[in-house]
Amino acid sequence: MQASRTPPQPEGLHAELMTHAAGLPNDEIFAQMIASQTAGIGALPPGLGLGEDDFAALLSRHFPGMQLVLRAAAPDVDERALERDDVLALILEHRALLDESERWMADIVTTACMANDHLWQDLGLWSRKYLSQLMTQNFPTLAAKNDKDMKWKKFLYKQLCEREEIRICRAPSCEVCADYAKCFGPEE
Repeated sequence: MQASRTPPQPEGLHAELMTHAAGLPNDEIFAQMIASQTAGIGALPPGLGLGEDDFAALLSRHFPGMQLVLRAAAPDVDERALERDDVLALILEHRALLDESERWMADIVTTACMANDHLWQDLGLWSRKYLSQLMTQNFPTLAAKNDKDMKWKKFLYKQLCEREEIRICRAPSCEVCADYAKCFGPEE
């Protein structure tokens, strides 16, 4: 008879990652994502959706000396590749240009946008506030456009629709839309 296994808890790995943190922007966010992904929380694949070289570089740069055996998954051939490219391009246009990890973060956020839950949950973050922090720190001009605190995934796709002059909402403004609560409000 096999004993049932308790799923790993992300807090222990998170704490260990943070003891090795380099003190760079995004250390905390990356630690949450890695710890959550390892525990099966969120929608990110192994390696956070980065290729093996990029994931190894992320670990080395943000958590030097940390011995972590996580293999990045080979990128899948994605039937949503064009959509993914559009989301990535949008996010990259708004980089703060302060740290090289912004590129990795854009790739990771884009990967999570292809999943089905709230973006902060798909990323494996511990609350929405960390997603807002991530967006403000890495993509400040994009974050500033979300001045009504729209749910992030909906906001990103709305930006893409506006860029292509596609009008998907029937209401003249968000404030008078019958679906307002689906786009704005708590995600907890």
